[in-house]
Amino acid sequence: MKPIDLLLTLLVAVTWGLNFVIAKVGVAVMPPIFLVTLRFALVAALLVPFVRLPRGRFVPLFVLAMTLGTLHFSLMFSALNAVDASVAAVAIQSQVPFAAILSAILFKDPPGWRRVLGMVVAIGGVALLAGAPSGGSEVWAIGVIVLAAMVWAVANVQMTRLGGLDGFTINGWMAMFAVPMQLAASLALEDGQWQALTGISWTVIGVIVYQAVMVVILAYGIWYRMLGRYGVNQMMAFTLLVPVFGVIFGVVLLGEPFSLTLLAGALLTITGVGIIVLRRPRLAERPGS
Repeated sequence: MKPIDLLLTLLVAVTWGLNFVIAKVGVAVMPPIFLVTLRFALVAALLVPFVRLPRGRFVPLFVLAMTLGTLHFSLMFSALNAVDASVAAVAIQSQVPFAAILSAILFKDPPGWRRVLGMVVAIGGVALLAGAPSGGSEVWAIGVIVLAAMVWAVANVQMTRLGGLDGFTINGWMAMFAVPMQLAASLALEDGQWQALTGISWTVIGVIVYQAVMVVILAYGIWYRMLGRYGVNQMMAFTLLVPVFGVIFGVVLLGEPFSLTLLAGALLTITGVGIIVLRRPRLAERPGS
């Protein structure tokens, strides 16, 4: 890779890794599902006017907004209140073995012994974190993140049926459809939205802007450009850095505990995910949160 492309790709991994800390800061002061609603509203406002109309794809995009846009992010952000960002960055990687399992079931894609080994190792790493939680992490919250990872795996299958649409079109229209669903879910399950909105701080505004601009528009813009230039096989190795940076930022910026359990769980999970990704890299084309 050219040095500038290497730096840009590392910037993507850093941006996605830091997002776990940024999101945790946001959900600490604003209802989580409502925070996601505002994030998607800004994404839709920034992207939809500039992307093409996805003719004939409105129904699959609407369904994707239900799974990935609403259910996945609602589960993920709601759990962040009760789990360390560093643990969340590792636990969400279970989405890759779940995607591999679905691929084997739905697409008759034999996993082979190496990918099976990777699944066992990765899920074992997450189980280790759940079996001995530390710091600000609770078992139920880790379980919710694993559930969010399962939903991501289902959404990953849905995205394979959106071939021909670029990433910005998918993200923009998915956000557009997700906003009313997220808002309805927030009104049904949370309270204090109006107070949070009228008393919104610059910190929360920064969280929303970071997630919409840095995570979705900038990071994905760079990512798709690098995918076109270097291919999936080469780029997927960089996704393994996302949980690494997530753990580092959680420990350094939030003062979360760095324990042997966290280290062992992270190493097992990343190793397992690495085996799966390097064997079937397309299973993790959208690793950001």
